[in-house]
Amino acid sequence: MLNTDNPHHYSYLTSELEIYILGGIKMNNLERMRVTLSVQKPKDYNVLRHNIDLYNDNMIEKLVRKIAERVEIGTIVVRKTLQDLTSALEQYRIDELAKEQQEGQLQVKVLDNKERQVAAKFLKSKDLLNRTNELIGQSGVIGEETNRLLMYLIFTSRKTSNPLHCISLGSSGVGKTHLQSKVAELIPEEDKIEITVLSANAFYYFNRTELQHKLILIEDLDGAESVLYPLRELQSKKRITKTVVHKDTKGNTKTIHLTVEGPVSVAGCTTQESIYEDNSNRSFLLYIDESSEQDKKIMHYQRRASAGKINRNDEFIAARFLRDVQRVLQPIKVINPYAEYLELPQSVFKPRRTNTHYLQFIEAITFYKQTQRTKQYDEQSGEEYIETTIEDIQEANALIKEVLLRKSDEITGACRNYLEELKKYLQQNKQTTFTALETRRKLKVKKTTQWRYHKQLIESYYIKKIRKKKGETVRYEITNPNEYKELEEAISKALQECINKIDSSSVPTRSTSKMEQITS
Repeated sequence: MLNTDNPHHYSYLTSELEIYILGGIKMNNLERMRVTLSVQKPKDYNVLRHNIDLYNDNMIEKLVRKIAERVEIGTIVVRKTLQDLTSALEQYRIDELAKEQQEGQLQVKVLDNKERQVAAKFLKSKDLLNRTNELIGQSGVIGEETNRLLMYLIFTSRKTSNPLHCISLGSSGVGKTHLQSKVAELIPEEDKIEITVLSANAFYYFNRTELQHKLILIEDLDGAESVLYPLRELQSKKRITKTVVHKDTKGNTKTIHLTVEGPVSVAGCTTQESIYEDNSNRSFLLYIDESSEQDKKIMHYQRRASAGKINRNDEFIAARFLRDVQRVLQPIKVINPYAEYLELPQSVFKPRRTNTHYLQFIEAITFYKQTQRTKQYDEQSGEEYIETTIEDIQEANALIKEVLLRKSDEITGACRNYLEELKKYLQQNKQTTFTALETRRKLKVKKTTQWRYHKQLIESYYIKKIRKKKGETVRYEITNPNEYKELEEAISKALQECINKIDSSSVPTRSTSKMEQITS
């Protein structure tokens, strides 16, 4: 009997009365139902219009008498009609609110048996990481073979008790955000939160467990400076707490604690490496490939896409499959029996935190390959766990080498990229010295940017000035053209030595702690 087809003019028609609700009803303030009514007998010119709260009993009684007197009808009929109208409006509002809530919720996909079996079979693949990397490429991520797999494994670690974090670095327009968003498409919607702008206190008002094991994606760190502190606390302490003053229903002031639990995995993009040092210390730094080869790959893909030669359906299927793979992974503890043999190269800066990242990354690979591992149980607690293999460590070493190389570098990533391009240019032209103007034109670098790079390189003694005669143009020379290669070789050697130690030793077994011996 209640017709709500017109959201601004409901109608409620009975054999005795016609009631129209002008302007509809409000969906908030559920403790009241303020409406504007138009009441009349069917096909009668005598109309009563009245504004009333249908939850106010005293006002309803007055209205009943007023309607009965105006349209000449019994009070019993009017009262019953208004009560039925109130019930109908009440139910309509409840249904609409439930519908809004349902629409606002993410539809979590539940895998059927076939989808689960196919995903589980894939996770048991012998060459799992390479096959995963191929699928990431098929999903539309062009180039960046190492970075994309690193990022995918870091995002996967959100399901572990010690998630990893990453920051994508590179100059403006090289595809930092694109890489992050494309790899994030391989993570189920229900497991990630994407942020463009967020107020300073917003994180404290999530539900207590709403962020647990979520991937938090920040499009640009420059636009999220206000939330960087609570994010750092979530990364380090795995929870944030804020104390606020609150008034209860009686008007009494009391102090309450707002607590949001982690752990979370955080990913962001920026062009300014030095500004976010506190955040970068907690994260893997992924430097975007800015080489001419990568430019060619991307432009070739863009041209093929414009010509309609890219099969978007294949990309969608690959991305959907990897999301299914993520849904199959289950939380499980990882133990690395070889951890005591793993030592970072001495050249790595801030080795304590980097060492933690290294060990966690190995655990992330083991976690991703969980279906290939035999589940074991702790004799004391009965807790289920899987163990890292030497193969996991070797794969981690191959992927993390570039990250450790950057962590061992004295200069920033952007400055390093400039220096390596400069070395290539000098080698191609068989030069040992250069001028600022010459390289600025060839490498297409802004004057102020080049000045900043040169200042950093001179201070760190990577280049030096050469001035033969007074008045001559200043020339520069690279002090050691092979220094980066030597650093890379030193890191590779240190990582290989760890593998050699493991190979030459017997397989370690878990030993019970003193506390476990006492309690047993």
